[in-house]
Amino acid sequence: MRDPSDYNVRAVERALQILECFDDRHPERGVSEISEEIGLHKATTHRILTTLMNYGYIERAADGQKYCLGLRLSELGFKVVRRMNLRKEALPLIQQMLDQLGETCDLCVYDHGRVFYLDVLQSRHAVTVAATPGQRLPMHCTASGKLFLAYLPADVVSKALDVKLTGYTPKTITSLEQLHQQMEVVRQQGYSVDDQEFEIGLWAASAPILNQRGEILAAVSVLSPTSRITPERSQEIIQALTETTRLISRRFGRT
Repeated sequence: MRDPSDYNVRAVERALQILECFDDRHPERGVSEISEEIGLHKATTHRILTTLMNYGYIERAADGQKYCLGLRLSELGFKVVRRMNLRKEALPLIQQMLDQLGETCDLCVYDHGRVFYLDVLQSRHAVTVAATPGQRLPMHCTASGKLFLAYLPADVVSKALDVKLTGYTPKTITSLEQLHQQMEVVRQQGYSVDDQEFEIGLWAASAPILNQRGEILAAVSVLSPTSRITPERSQEIIQALTETTRLISRRFGRT
């Protein structure tokens, strides 16, 4: 049997080695540093870095001299999340929460500056909320969107907010300063709320599914017509929601 590594393409192998030399201790590196780290000629290192930059996997650091990992890698990572066992681990617990609360619940991920609905478990009430799998919603005025903005890396958030903040209702936050203030509140309390910011008559709360490093994998939300929401009811929903996402996060290594 031949060694499987005999089939490796050397250029691809070197590109992967460059990507893997970035870590928490070395988020930025120069050409010479990378070349020395992986034992590759400086000119070859520079050519591979340029190619990776052209495809968005590497970016220039703020100083314009060093390099850092590119946003394209985050986008690929979220594609992996959508096909992994997220549904398998999350949906049974979300169904239990639906049985307890009787309100529509959804599971969603971040995707190219929008919220992407993976699954929607509908309420049995006569008056319910219109939401469907595959739907894509804005970030700044939805409970799950604001949650992602609070938990995603700063470079991803910066790109996601590099758009006009459309006012969907009189309650929509259209000020970047106000939105960043609310993102800080979300981080402190561990959940977000949308009280008619996207649609009049709609209330929603969202909490994160986190991995062992505290990075957000997905969001779980509970949606309800405002006619059913009282201060007591909202606290009941938020308590059930945060407990559910805590249990799901434990399945992904979060302690």
